[in-house]
Amino acid sequence: MGDKLPEHVLAGAAGSGLPVQELRAQFPVLHQKVHGHPLAYLDNAATTQTPLAVQQAVQRFEQHDRANIHRGVHSLSQRATDAFEAARATLKRFIGAGAEHELVFTSGTTEALNLVAQGLWAAGPAKAWLRAGDRIVVSGLEHHANLVPWQHAARMSGAELAILRPDAQGRVHVDDLRALLTPRTRVLALTAGANATGERPPYEEMLAMARAAGALTVLDAAQAVGHAMPGLAQLECDFMAFSGHKMYGPMGTGALAGRRAALELLHPLRLGGDMVEWVSYESAGWAALPARLEGGTPNVAGAVGLAAAARFIDGVGRGAIDRHLHALRAQAVAGLSAIPGVTVLAPHATQASLVSFVARDVHPHDIGTLLDERGIAVRTGHHCAQPLLDHLGLGPTTRASFALYNTSEEVDRLVAAVARAIEVFQ
Repeated sequence: MGDKLPEHVLAGAAGSGLPVQELRAQFPVLHQKVHGHPLAYLDNAATTQTPLAVQQAVQRFEQHDRANIHRGVHSLSQRATDAFEAARATLKRFIGAGAEHELVFTSGTTEALNLVAQGLWAAGPAKAWLRAGDRIVVSGLEHHANLVPWQHAARMSGAELAILRPDAQGRVHVDDLRALLTPRTRVLALTAGANATGERPPYEEMLAMARAAGALTVLDAAQAVGHAMPGLAQLECDFMAFSGHKMYGPMGTGALAGRRAALELLHPLRLGGDMVEWVSYESAGWAALPARLEGGTPNVAGAVGLAAAARFIDGVGRGAIDRHLHALRAQAVAGLSAIPGVTVLAPHATQASLVSFVARDVHPHDIGTLLDERGIAVRTGHHCAQPLLDHLGLGPTTRASFALYNTSEEVDRLVAAVARAIEVFQ
């Protein structure tokens, strides 16, 4: 089959709805039972499954082209190098990068965001972008990976960390951001989609406002990159981070994309092979982008698989995928909200592909355990966003998150199982 989906699948995806059953056939992991029940995999905000096209792309590379890149003159090394750089080009097209952008491969969003936060101070007080007295603004919706690195950057550089706090419904507002932007503001970091609630902030306007104020702008697109978001060239965005395992790609893959001028500000964090132009016993000179930020042997097979995932998503169509996910989310919100004692977070976030909820007097881990006994996989806890959930006063939640292969019947199973769990535990 390769990377190309069957024509009847593509034709169906172009219509009003996805051909979900045909698409499900591309995901072997879904065809199993858990505790005697058909698997309903609803933990896609944590990790999506990979289709055959991705698995086969990785397998082809491993069986035919596996070699180290950029350093060898033999045929396998040259083929591996070509595959790696072709993957970079595919992903730049996928995210809508322009001529002024570059893409650096990472192990995922966490590494990419750390590369930015640490890279902006690691050059030292005389050369670093971040210095004592500067301000870093981070939204209060963030995953820990877009908060903790900035806490550390503030401590190491002497900068001030300011939080754009959400309201009681979990929204962040442009006027509140405006009040935080001062001549000392050097960075704005925010998410394109909150992984704990599904909230979609007005990031286009916020990025533009911060950049106009002279700040570097950082967008965590982990929950958004596989959806119908604006292209990078349409955003006032200096850095964008995303992960492969949230867009039907391999685990341990991802990228930091951004303006070359902004990427040049980052001090390399991995020093060694392939990121240097020259080395003496006393000193070294960094290579040009993107190599200077990709020290060491990269995950070439993972990059190939990530590019295959991008082609898979585009083959199905991001608009069609989004319509399907939003319909599933709306169905879940309506069903869960009708259960006595259940509170759904951010019910207004109609563009989300996940739903988080709490049940009065029932712990999320108990709900998650009962759901697992019925073959339904969800996520429970703080979702690496503890400050946000503490701010909302809700504590840990149960989160169901959807992908293109999920069905309306699986949502019905979720709602029925949650209702049963509350009956059991209350």
